[in-house]
Amino acid sequence: MKNTLASKSGASDGPLRGLRILDLSTVVMGPYASHLLADMGADVVKLEPPAGDKLRYYRPQRSRAMSGMFLSLHRNKRSIVLDLKSDAGRAAFHRLAVKFDVILHNFRVNVATRLGATFEQLKAANPSVIVCKIYGYGGDGPYAKRPAYDDVIQAGSGIADLFKRVRGEPQYVPSMICDKIVGQAAAMAILAACYQRLMHGHGCEIEVPMLETMVAFNLAENLASAAFEPPMGAMGWARNISPMRKPFRTADGYACLLPYSDRNWRDFLAFAGCPEVAEDPRFCTLADRAEHIDELYKYVEDAARCRPTAEWLSFCVAHDIPCGPVASLDDLWNDPHLNAVGMFQQEEHPTEGRYRLWRSPLRFDEESWELQRHAPRLGEHTDEVLAAAGFSEAERAALYGNLPADDRSAAES
Repeated sequence: MKNTLASKSGASDGPLRGLRILDLSTVVMGPYASHLLADMGADVVKLEPPAGDKLRYYRPQRSRAMSGMFLSLHRNKRSIVLDLKSDAGRAAFHRLAVKFDVILHNFRVNVATRLGATFEQLKAANPSVIVCKIYGYGGDGPYAKRPAYDDVIQAGSGIADLFKRVRGEPQYVPSMICDKIVGQAAAMAILAACYQRLMHGHGCEIEVPMLETMVAFNLAENLASAAFEPPMGAMGWARNISPMRKPFRTADGYACLLPYSDRNWRDFLAFAGCPEVAEDPRFCTLADRAEHIDELYKYVEDAARCRPTAEWLSFCVAHDIPCGPVASLDDLWNDPHLNAVGMFQQEEHPTEGRYRLWRSPLRFDEESWELQRHAPRLGEHTDEVLAAAGFSEAERAALYGNLPADDRSAAES
């Protein structure tokens, strides 16, 4: 990949060093994609409007425009401010875009066209550019112009319906699961496009629609009997939608108890005091057990209550049976495995003080992950990036003059 605009200070190490990404996306989905790539060494420049990304202003925060969520999601990135609603800002964006390998955005089609951020508009000056657009819905369908957020896609992709099948009413997963899964898909697609360019020498346009991505994700196992034509039964994988698939109550809490192999089940049922169940024809093979999972899990539920969690976990670990505690979010920080692998660390942000973050879970050549940059203040690197791209001092000053006073001072600092 070309590296026409090297960082002035502390360029990231990692397998993607030299890959340059201009990220115009906001909130979680697109920024999560660039977060993954930045952690692998890509030079990610976050282009923000004068008001900044909305995510900056979520509470809690110690100071304006730097929320707790923003601190980790935007580490290892730089921030610049341009007003793309102005002629000068759009002209600067087009001039800057030539220096980047990838342009990432989540604008709807009409907005991208107005800003000059479509593949057709950008490739004229940069034929090898990769433009990744993340939308709610694919551009060919009747929903293409609709706004979409995580909740809307959980509802529309069948994710919420899974809860209805299990609990009697639709619910949302209490996590931005669609934003993050689609962000991962976008990061993967960008890397595939980079490989294609390396092999064939040309850029491309990538469409990553939320609904289609999540439908594919959801149907991977839940297409089930409906995979056949005509369908052999209802959609939904029986084990997934069983109300018995849950953490089991023990004598003093809860535990995940998951016998899986034939040997696991024989050992577990013997310890539970009902070894004869392992010989029941309904439970002899993996396929049989999946078909009768409710009845089988009832034995686990009844047995689990008879012993404390620690005793169950000790037995399961000793017999190589998959198991685990039901950790709270607070428990994660004291988990012995996560601490042993250095999953969490504390850093000192130049303006926000001491804060906690997780490392990238990926390792390359057994190298430990290190933070290269703290999450940037709004527009912190505007002058640095524009100067490196060839904007003169007078040109930069003219751009800053079009910004509100607060954003102008950030851009000039």
